[in-house]
Amino acid sequence: MKVLSIVGARPEFVQAWPISRVLRERHTEVLVHTGQHYDHAMSQSFFEQLGLPTPDHSLGIGSGAHGWQTGRMLESLESVIATEQPDLVIVRGDTNSTLAGALAASKLGVPFAHVEAGERSYVRSEPEEVNRLVADRLADLHLCASRTAVRRLAAEGVVGSVHWVGDVMLDALRLALPIVEERSDVLAQLGLRTGGYTLVTIHRAVNTDEPSRLAALVDALNHINDTIVFPMHPRSRAALERSGLSLEPHVIDLPPMPYLDMLALERSARLVATDSGGVQREAFCFGVRCLTFRETTEWEETLEGGWNTLVGVDRERIRANWWAETPTSTPAQIFGDGRAAYRIVSLLEQMETSGLAPVTHEAKAGSSATAAAIQLFERS
Repeated sequence: MKVLSIVGARPEFVQAWPISRVLRERHTEVLVHTGQHYDHAMSQSFFEQLGLPTPDHSLGIGSGAHGWQTGRMLESLESVIATEQPDLVIVRGDTNSTLAGALAASKLGVPFAHVEAGERSYVRSEPEEVNRLVADRLADLHLCASRTAVRRLAAEGVVGSVHWVGDVMLDALRLALPIVEERSDVLAQLGLRTGGYTLVTIHRAVNTDEPSRLAALVDALNHINDTIVFPMHPRSRAALERSGLSLEPHVIDLPPMPYLDMLALERSARLVATDSGGVQREAFCFGVRCLTFRETTEWEETLEGGWNTLVGVDRERIRANWWAETPTSTPAQIFGDGRAAYRIVSLLEQMETSGLAPVTHEAKAGSSATAAAIQLFERS
């Protein structure tokens, strides 16, 4: 097969790594980087640290308003797909790169698979939710990280193309941890000890672009007596500068962290507080308690057992939950066994060799088709 694989942002680089390793064993992959993330620590460092192949096409779109950015990506991706003539396209997650890739493939009649399909926050004001909905409605193959995502799609009437494969981010963690042990000394560099700090990330537009929410978060962090490590997304830094808000000395302001250092910080933290979907899942897989600076999460499975708590930007909820006890139970294995990439490539091969059943939009939740879709896809 010739598979055109689209990436553009930090979580997509992580998701691409395990799939690319398996896919390139016996097929041709054309890697396209839209340039949505272009900061070195959030883009190039992933290729350097993980051995990701150099992109065959770097579009260099950069940041901008959603419509401008998505439009530029769509125009460029249509040209790349027309030139490369792939058999299949892969998009991932919920970024503007995901949306543009889904639209480009669909308009040109090239089948495409959506990795991390079926996630929902049910908040239409979040641009990520719009991207998920459009990608899932157009996708020819829906590859789900959890059984919950399969059920969500079934409730929307999408069952014939849906498979639970597990979360490729778990694949990436298992591949990365030996490299973290060998190469990352970030804790020593920062003078941190395991369990002696809280790791914070904030990057979603809902928190950075609304001054009142950002001010509430900064106020909460400034009034918590804890060592707080805060690798700052460029969007967050720009928002702080615009607002004139400042952080107290106990909040350690850092540039974006390369992937391996970020994993080291997540794994050794006493607590993680974030608005990132990827960081929520990574904390869950590490068995580190998490607070989420949102009112909803598309990763609702992480709320089970008290491992993740939704606190929004409410100062009192944040403070009340900051020092809560870590659950004594072990996080459930809800994201698979770390072999999602093999299942994904096997499904892509089936899609190419035997054709794909049409996406069904009539089935109701609870039907036999839904039950079949929820079964774990076992790799032969």
